[in-house]
Amino acid sequence: MTDLVNYEIDGKIATITMQNGKVNAMSPEHIAALNGALDKAEEAGAVVMLVGQPGIFSGGFDLKVFQRDAKDGVDMVHAGSKLCRRMLAFPTPIVGVCTGHAIAQGCFTLMACDYRIGVDGPFQLGLNEVQIGMTMHHVGIELARYSLTPAFFQRSVINAEMYDPATAVTAGYLDKIVPAEQLMDAAKAEATRLAGLVMPAHTATKLKARAQWLDALDLAIDSDRKAQMAMLAG
Repeated sequence: MTDLVNYEIDGKIATITMQNGKVNAMSPEHIAALNGALDKAEEAGAVVMLVGQPGIFSGGFDLKVFQRDAKDGVDMVHAGSKLCRRMLAFPTPIVGVCTGHAIAQGCFTLMACDYRIGVDGPFQLGLNEVQIGMTMHHVGIELARYSLTPAFFQRSVINAEMYDPATAVTAGYLDKIVPAEQLMDAAKAEATRLAGLVMPAHTATKLKARAQWLDALDLAIDSDRKAQMAMLAG
């Protein structure tokens, strides 16, 4: 693929490993590389394991892009939103393998996975937008609304609380946590189980179950884009 992601396939399981610097910052180039890897997995009909680096799944969007050029920043957010929407409707299961911290867009990407397994340890997961002075975009709100429990939705989106892995399971960011030495084996076992599903039934059921969510995301993506373009024009 590219230096930003590593793509490997073994039978019906494709492993996409993010490797963009120390925090797996989701730059426009990184998002494009992830889409390219997903293209290959989709063509192969493979279950996907989306994996971070030791200690970090992703720290979110590349903030240097916002600082460099406002239009590039807007386009990056739009691309990240479209990536999450694509993942939620992906024809095969996606297992998110949270190898450590997951922050902001890192958490949104995790929420877009069908099953999320994380590593136990001194890590933080959450949405820090309000903490750093950003108003949450509509897509982020909808991803959190459908993923998190009602109480944790409010605390995460509005109060920018961060959580340890065990609390992240209670909140809805993760489905399960395991010790670090068990993480990849546990993720592979779940991916193997999912590869045994009847994929047309999985895809059709996923789209039916998430129809309202996907419609809400489509509206949110459109609303965010209009608001961001108006901001640039103003």
